[in-house]
Amino acid sequence: MIGGGVIGLVTAWRAARRGLSVAVADPAPGGGAARAAAGMLAPVTELHHGEQELLALNLASARRYPAFTAELEEAAGRETGYRACGTLAVAFDADDRAHLRELHLLQQRCGLETQWLTGRECRRLEPMLAPGVQGGLRVDGDHQTDPRRLTGALLTACERAGTVFHRAEAVRIVRNGDRVTGAELADGSRVTAGQTVLAAGSFSGRLAGLPEEVLPPVRPVKGQILRLRVPAAYRPFLSRTVRAVVRGGQVYLVPRENGELVVGATTEELGWDTTVTAGGVYELLRDAHELVPGITELPLVETTAGLRPGSPDNAPLLGPTALPGLHTATGHHRNGVLLAPLTGDVMAEVLTGGRPPAEALPFSPLRFSPSLQEQST
Repeated sequence: MIGGGVIGLVTAWRAARRGLSVAVADPAPGGGAARAAAGMLAPVTELHHGEQELLALNLASARRYPAFTAELEEAAGRETGYRACGTLAVAFDADDRAHLRELHLLQQRCGLETQWLTGRECRRLEPMLAPGVQGGLRVDGDHQTDPRRLTGALLTACERAGTVFHRAEAVRIVRNGDRVTGAELADGSRVTAGQTVLAAGSFSGRLAGLPEEVLPPVRPVKGQILRLRVPAAYRPFLSRTVRAVVRGGQVYLVPRENGELVVGATTEELGWDTTVTAGGVYELLRDAHELVPGITELPLVETTAGLRPGSPDNAPLLGPTALPGLHTATGHHRNGVLLAPLTGDVMAEVLTGGRPPAEALPFSPLRFSPSLQEQST
């Protein structure tokens, strides 16, 4: 396993549960993009036009989350912060309201359960909302988890399942002819494997030793995120995830049961830059203040920037590549935490000789193969 973020860890754990001997190469397992993620499990409110196939994948993974969480927490002996709390998406002006109405119609066409609310009804659900809220969508099926606690539980579960960790970066794929046989690490050692999974997030496309046509077309997408603390006297501040479009930009507030409030997130195409900027923090706080004015009274405890792994169609690459012995589990973009349960199941099935479920078939890495693209034109 190349990569020990949430996707690498869930794949390793599921593969180990199937009886496979698993090794993970990562200098800091449990890190990666998930440490800068809010943990929204929101297949419905994250729906975009033209992403119906991705919606089916996201919904399938969301349905797995309660059972997945229970199994993982039992295996790790620690909680993950999963909350079935629902989501409220709101609009501030006429343009935002029209956009949200269009989203509601799309959700209805896709057979999704959402409820349109007036501004007054939104404020009745969440009294801290600004008076200017004009309407919103109540989505009771979009929930949340805590990505940091989730990756911590996965790390413990992997260790208990016998996974071996090599705390070094994989720098080159090792091949015997056309077959991948493992990886070379930054410390000069080699790990030999019958099957290798490339799950290095946004770094997956930088690994040496692979033909260009096999390298996953993954790019880094920067996201800045804030963490605030809600003092006990202010609780409950929000009862569910609240999100909105403010001045054309997305903003969301995710309340944790422990009093943490996560505010995010920017979307920036800036390569490998992970700098937290004054502008990014300002924009998030400004937009969050318009949504929930009382947020400016809360202590700001952390600012973070991470890199989401984006693919050309912003959907994951799951399964065997054109190179024997090599699989990918990367390119999840904004849905890595949401897709963790399904990704683990899909990859474990493939690694033990099975076939991915129907909803995962459109996300084979072979869809970006130049030979297949030529055949389709």
